Amino acid sequence: MKITDFFSLLGGLALFLYGMQMMSSGLEAAAGNKMKQILEKLTANRFLGVLVGAGITAVIQSSSATTVMVVGFVNSGMMTLRQAVWIIMGANIGTTITGQLIALDIGALAPLFAFIGVASIVFIKKRKIHHYGLIVAGLGILFIGMDMMSAAMMPLRESPSFVALMTRFSNPVLGILAGMVFTAIIQSSSASVGILQALSSSGLIGLSNAVFVLFGQNIGTCITAVLASIGTNRNAKRTTIIHLLFNLIGTALFTVVCIVTPLTALVESITPDNVAAQIANMHTIFNVATTLLLLPFGNYLAKLATKILPEKKEENAEFMHMEYIRPMEMKRENQIGLSAIAMTGIIKELNRMLGMAKENVDKSFEAVKSGKTTLLAEVREREEYIDYLNKEICKYISKIMVRESNSKDSKYMSALFKVCGNVERIGDHAMNICEYTKHIEERGIKFSDAVMVEIDEMREICHKALTVLETTRREKGFRIDEIADLEQQMDDMTEEFRRKQVVRMQKGSCSEEGCIIYSEMLTDFERIGDHILNIGQEMGMGKVSA
Repeated sequence: MKITDFFSLLGGLALFLYGMQMMSSGLEAAAGNKMKQILEKLTANRFLGVLVGAGITAVIQSSSATTVMVVGFVNSGMMTLRQAVWIIMGANIGTTITGQLIALDIGALAPLFAFIGVASIVFIKKRKIHHYGLIVAGLGILFIGMDMMSAAMMPLRESPSFVALMTRFSNPVLGILAGMVFTAIIQSSSASVGILQALSSSGLIGLSNAVFVLFGQNIGTCITAVLASIGTNRNAKRTTIIHLLFNLIGTALFTVVCIVTPLTALVESITPDNVAAQIANMHTIFNVATTLLLLPFGNYLAKLATKILPEKKEENAEFMHMEYIRPMEMKRENQIGLSAIAMTGIIKELNRMLGMAKENVDKSFEAVKSGKTTLLAEVREREEYIDYLNKEICKYISKIMVRESNSKDSKYMSALFKVCGNVERIGDHAMNICEYTKHIEERGIKFSDAVMVEIDEMREICHKALTVLETTRREKGFRIDEIADLEQQMDDMTEEFRRKQVVRMQKGSCSEEGCIIYSEMLTDFERIGDHILNIGQEMGMGKVSA
């Protein structure tokens, strides 16, 4: 094999992988957050779930990408572990499409696909067409890469040592290990199966030697999901265990079947003159048969994964951390479904942050009524947590927005960014109110019964308005009018309470220091209302819902 052939092999592999990446990017840009809606509707039924997994994987040509997406969805709470089982099964079927297309030898049409895709991107201004053009161009580039790899490996037929190496794969253990390691390195079963087919097209390997390599490739593809699950919650890790169990069980069964039955010879007889088609057919039979066999036991797979990785108390529960946003989501720049995963995680994290702010507002008014600083440490600790979440969420949103190619989802992200800032400001005003207790306690300030009633009224309407925001996130409709009405009531209450304060000052029934603190508290109360309305308006415009 000449050095130029080696370079052609690397170039072909690069085009193959880049083609898959282009298709994945195109689908992500075209679908955006709709991926969440599709999966929510279709994964409740196991058969539809399998079809969805197969369909998505057939389009993006990578079961690894689909499984990584599912790991992200489970991690963010968009999908249950049981729903993930069906998607994973379907993904294993969908990944066989690449091999079947290669076996059909449509490589001659690859330049046409590439031209159509690129032409639609260059000559058509409509952005949505660009996304579909990216998918089509990626498909063409993928097959151009396949042809380059096949041509580059032709000279290896003349190498006795390489031919001898290929014959060793007839040993089941060696074949499975070789397929597993190679696929784990390049992190794509579609690519590794494509290379195996390229080897067969060059006359270097037959099905009898390739079959065990093929089974090992199905195990090796799990490494991508395993790596993606690092830093995720336990349910997401269990998703990767299910993916691994599926392929381990399938490999064990088919290895035995191929040894004791004439299955390999039967598959060879279907397309005797096309080894690439034989490999594609065996790959399809492996995944379809394994899916049909395990489909009735999907729930048991989920239970087994839970037993392998049982529940335990989160190690970082006592420390500041993001519950629904994980570092893994930023590791794969072109991960399919990233927009949906990111948005769901951000919304859940914001809801958690809003709950903390609501708790602090409530505790702050309670502290002022008691006139003691006993709650100050608790409120301050929670405020620091709110500040931490604000910083981390905003940082995460900024990174996502840079990569977001869907304009509608980009607007959602912008709205969420503003929501985050307003929630943090509510926490600041709650902290201000609570800190007034230091002056109240130090100087022995006492509020009148009338002021105590007013503080109760402020606390009550703040609680109601923040509760409306929380419940709105969980409902399909949006109650912006109710939020606007509550904010107006808060403005009216502020104005009314200020008038009453002036009357008390004229009568001399309140101290100067008490009046100053109460006046500052009314300002914070009014600002809380303003930020609640800001959040409501952003949520209403973006129609953001968890």
